[in-house]
Parts: sequence; C-alpha cells; structure tokens
Amino acid sequence: MTRVQMRRAIVGALVVVSVFLISDAENILAQSPGGSVGNGAAVSARPVTIPLTIRVKGSVPISELDLKIVDFTVTEDGEPQTPISIRAMGSNWPLNLFVLIQDDVISSIGLEIKPLAEFIRRLPRGSRVSVGYLRTGSLQVRQRFTLDLEKAAKALRPPVGLASTAPFNPYVEVIEALRRFDSQPAGRRAVLLVSDGMDISRGVDAGGQTLDLQRAITQAQRRSVAIYAFFAPTVTSSGSTTLIANAQSSLKRLTDDTGGRAYFQGFGAPTSFVPFIKDLKESLDMQIALTYLSTHPNKGFHKVKISSSTPGVEVVYPSGYSRN
Repeated sequence: MTRVQMRRAIVGALVVVSVFLISDAENILAQSPGGSVGNGAAVSARPVTIPLTIRVKGSVPISELDLKIVDFTVTEDGEPQTPISIRAMGSNWPLNLFVLIQDDVISSIGLEIKPLAEFIRRLPRGSRVSVGYLRTGSLQVRQRFTLDLEKAAKALRPPVGLASTAPFNPYVEVIEALRRFDSQPAGRRAVLLVSDGMDISRGVDAGGQTLDLQRAITQAQRRSVAIYAFFAPTVTSSGSTTLIANAQSSLKRLTDDTGGRAYFQGFGAPTSFVPFIKDLKESLDMQIALTYLSTHPNKGFHKVKISSSTPGVEVVYPSGYSRN
C-alpha cells in the first residue's frame, strides 16, 4: 500500500468516526455529576485539543487502519480521559510556520537555503510564514507572518557563519519567536529551527538541560506550537563531540516535548536538508487534532499520554500542556 493510499484511508476513517466520538462524549458528559450539554448546568470537564502526528511503520493492511486508527487511549496526569473528536489536518490545512535560523551556523548551511525556500513555497494555501535569525542581541525578524509564501521564501538568506553573530543562547530567542504566534489565528502552528541547540550560558557542566530550554518548551506547549529542529554545527561547537551530544539531546527534548521532531546526521553538518524536509512534509501531512474532555481544571502543567492499539502505528504528540 502506498503512502497516498494510507493517508486517504486514515483521513476517511477519522472523518467518519469523529461523529460517533462526539455523540458518545455528549452522552457521557450529560450523565456525569454536575455536567450536561445544553441545559446551562456547570460542566466539570473542559475540552483540550492535542496535535498528533501519525507515523506508520512497515506495511499495514488498509482494513486494519479503517478499523483501528481512531482507537486512541488518552490519559492526563495518569487518569483516563474521554476523546470527543478527531479532525484530520493533512496536506490541505494551512500552517502557521516560523522559520528560525541560527546565524552562526557554519557557512555550508547556506547551500540549504534553496530547498528551505521551496518547502515554504509549497505549503498549503492560506499558510502564514515568518522568517527570523537567531543572533547576538535579539531575534532578527526578516519577514513577519505573511500569507505571501513567495515573499517569505525570498526573506531567507545564508547564515553569516561567524562566531561574533552567535546568540546568547538559542532558546531565549526561540521564546521571543513563540510570543509572536499570539497575534496569529488558531490552527496548526510550527517552528522550524536550524540550530546547534547549544546553550552554555550557564556553564558547560549544565549538560544542555537549562532553564531557558524548559521555558521554551513550556511556551510552545501553551501555544500549541510543534517545534521541528534541523541540527547544524556552528563555528564554536563544531570541535567538541561532548558539547554537540549535549546540544543534540536538548534539541531532541525540545522537539519531543512539543510534538515535533529533531533531525541529525551524526555530529557534523548534514550532507543535505532535502531528506529532512521530505520527512518533515510527510509528518505534517499525517497530522490530526484530537480533542478530549479534561477532568483537571487546575492551572499548571498537565502530563498527557496518548496511544493507539493499531499495529505498526506510532503516535507523536506533545508530552503535555500548560493551563493558565
């Protein structure tokens, strides 16, 4: 079965089954203590939407996908929750995307600007794109969010590739970029980060797991922004495998905890971004939005676990969300 057939099967199953999930959830809510639908009574549960990416391993029979792809199990803070709807996103849904490039990555990354620009041009109609560079001082925004994908693509430039342009640490400026999503419409949101992921602002012994990294994760989770990272060494980091390993670990945590993915090719610069971009596009095409009833109204971070019983299907999602 081809990827296209698989994708169509998934979308078809999601559209049909989501109707039944909504109906079942309304019945459960109406029967729950203190909760009802449409009668004005207080509702103890609140809807929470989590973006998911479905990854299919090997050959999965289409009948198996039809029957089980929506068989999700959701827990929040260790307690079972009730799914109420599943919406297919896929290749036709607009994406709000912020492309961030660390300005001191090695100069060979300049050769990857063309495939990155083509990726932007081929985003779904209605997508909004912003382009920025992480550098000394603060985030340099070369293009604010725009519907003009050609204009956004042309805003890309080769990184300077000098140590003097290095940011204080990449995560501080990632946080700055995340705040700019506040003015954008709701929907699919993502950051594409080209960086070495290295933060030694609090010393090399921090192991890369710094306060600013956690702050970036929290801010992304609050805004439902999935972060995807392409690792690229900088002039400073290219000589230390220990520092690079710590930095890659940080990028992996950043992406795993926000529902994205980190891409590496060993400790050196990737031969090409093209395979990364291809996999990223396929991941975006397989995205869905799962909404469930959360029984935890308290403020703070809530840990989420989602699984599917479908053999060969892996579900990628943020590790949780923060409620204000």
